[in-house]
Amino acid sequence: MVKAYTQEHVYKHPWEIVTSASWRKFTEPENKRILSHILEVDTLNSNLDPQTGKLHTTRAITVNAPGPWFIRKIIGQNICHCVESTVVDGQSRSMQLTSRNVSLRKYIEVEEKIRYDPHPENPNGWTVCQQETSIKIKPLTALASMAEKIEQRCAEKFLQNSVKGREVMEKICKYLESANSSTSSSTSGISV
Repeated sequence: MVKAYTQEHVYKHPWEIVTSASWRKFTEPENKRILSHILEVDTLNSNLDPQTGKLHTTRAITVNAPGPWFIRKIIGQNICHCVESTVVDGQSRSMQLTSRNVSLRKYIEVEEKIRYDPHPENPNGWTVCQQETSIKIKPLTALASMAEKIEQRCAEKFLQNSVKGREVMEKICKYLESANSSTSSSTSGISV
């Protein structure tokens, strides 16, 4: 059984601000309290393709293992390791992230895809975020009847974490915009 959901959110901030916030979402120390399920984020690789101008980045993300506490107790692991692959195309103003768990795969498979693009109605002021997540619990023989309930619980937790992530993104976007406006207003009064 696979539990899948999609979400769409419109950030009323320009694409450049939203994508900058995306990079900072997990790394800002004050966000760790809100995004407490994220334990560690490390950049493994980052390269700019000179042919296409696209930035390709791979990050390792360590999170608290999804699911109810008793499942973590049964499988004997409290953390889950994930890999996030990101492609940023500055020319077309598109950022695509794909995250998958690389540990606990004999119990659970999670794939999350997020895409940030300029909003078609206001491409210079707003950004649309599309998120697709699929969760597949691989039933343990003794717990086969509980697999669907566990998938539902995991999906609910992922949805809650998505809301927290959007809150952090909004906060960072507002900070970046205020920093940009204060920089431009302080330089606008300079006479040459």
